[in-house]
Amino acid sequence: MSLNLEQIKTFSTKAWDEQIIPTLSKYIEIPNQSPLYDAEWATNGLTEQAIELLNNWVLAQGIKGLTSEIKKIEGLSPIILMVIEATKADAKNVLLYGHMDKQPPLTEQWTDGLHPYKAIIRNGKLYGRGGADDGYSTFASVLAIKALQEQNIPHDRYVVVIEGSEESGSVHLPAYIQKFEKEIQTPSLVVCLDSGCGNYDQLWMTSSLRGVLTGNLTVKVLDEACHSGSASGIVPSSFRVLRQVLDRLENQQTGEVNTKLNVEIPSYRIEQINKCAEVLGNTIYEEFAWHKNTQPVTKDLAQLMINKTWKPTLCITGVDGIPHTSNAGNVMRTQTTVKVSIRLPPSFQSGKAEKILKEILESNPPYGAEVTFTMDKCATGWDSPAIKPWLETALGEASNAFFGKPHVYMGEGGTIPFMGMLGEKFPEAQFVITGLLGPASNAHGPNEFLDIEFGKKLLSCVVYLLDAHAKNA
Repeated sequence: MSLNLEQIKTFSTKAWDEQIIPTLSKYIEIPNQSPLYDAEWATNGLTEQAIELLNNWVLAQGIKGLTSEIKKIEGLSPIILMVIEATKADAKNVLLYGHMDKQPPLTEQWTDGLHPYKAIIRNGKLYGRGGADDGYSTFASVLAIKALQEQNIPHDRYVVVIEGSEESGSVHLPAYIQKFEKEIQTPSLVVCLDSGCGNYDQLWMTSSLRGVLTGNLTVKVLDEACHSGSASGIVPSSFRVLRQVLDRLENQQTGEVNTKLNVEIPSYRIEQINKCAEVLGNTIYEEFAWHKNTQPVTKDLAQLMINKTWKPTLCITGVDGIPHTSNAGNVMRTQTTVKVSIRLPPSFQSGKAEKILKEILESNPPYGAEVTFTMDKCATGWDSPAIKPWLETALGEASNAFFGKPHVYMGEGGTIPFMGMLGEKFPEAQFVITGLLGPASNAHGPNEFLDIEFGKKLLSCVVYLLDAHAKNA
């Protein structure tokens, strides 16, 4: 039985307007944060409120053969585990994945009346923290299956996992995967809707994801703060020592990170990057809210994509030990701490990174200062296995059917920790990793939004791809 494409389009439009947007808006307005960023996540009830909202919605959809439960392991953030039984003979297993935890709100940086915990629709965009990353995934995964059932299309067995610690490196997820291994079984296809798109004009397939490692780097030089007039010139500033140590990790002139964290980039990935750069053009850097005359590190578009997807990079995302400028006296401070965030190449095993970083940052400290690096999050990246012919064909057909343009492969600079785990656990599986985080959507940052029209077309593509897997894989 063949899918009715027009019926899929109608279904997706109605589903977003009547099902996704109303409940997703309620989800956005719950201030639940990932465990790494909320010390009271286990007691303030916000995580439970968010996950119960999602699970209750799932149960109300009337999906045939569905069981959906909130699973809890003591001390770990909960997950939703859904199983939808197959309606066809010789069915295969498909795993669909998303998450419901959120990054910190950054409330003071939202503009134009927008707010991280207020769902606001403007110009076809739904604003609010966690809508695009990754609240919509629960709705899109379930409704894609419902669309097949409404057309009486025989389908595979589906397992949907919605976790609660992705933004903390999926630290709580492995225990659940192990505990519910029998329910999950061995998927031949993994669908993850937590990724992005290069534009809103076609279907984008994520070909790779960088890994990530974060931690605190502290330099301590004194046990007691003292007058800067007395100490400067005698006591080395903790900030200056910090700069010297960071220079070992990153060239401050070029941004190049220590070669110990680099890998050789496969030639076929370079070819895909060149094609992606050709499609996107200056959007690669123009999507950002540049301040005045600030420029990108280079205008070579392919090199920018290489930097974003296969090169290690360093960001300093937080700082302790430095008072606000309005309260800064003439004092030599005792220490400085910065939050170090390093993106690692997709094929770099993150387990090696902590040892390498401690060696780079802590060895032979300048002036004998106390330099310590303490890791708090680490996740390996992911590099897609070769795409099988049936999937390559289906991707092209879906993109052309619902967007009118061919699909494009793009590496992502971010991290989805679960994909690295799955890649190792299920090496024979095919992966469809995509999403609606596109230009200016600003996941993790202020004014995060999702493009509603793109979301409708993306849902249609997911329906098509699930049907193609059932028929051809």
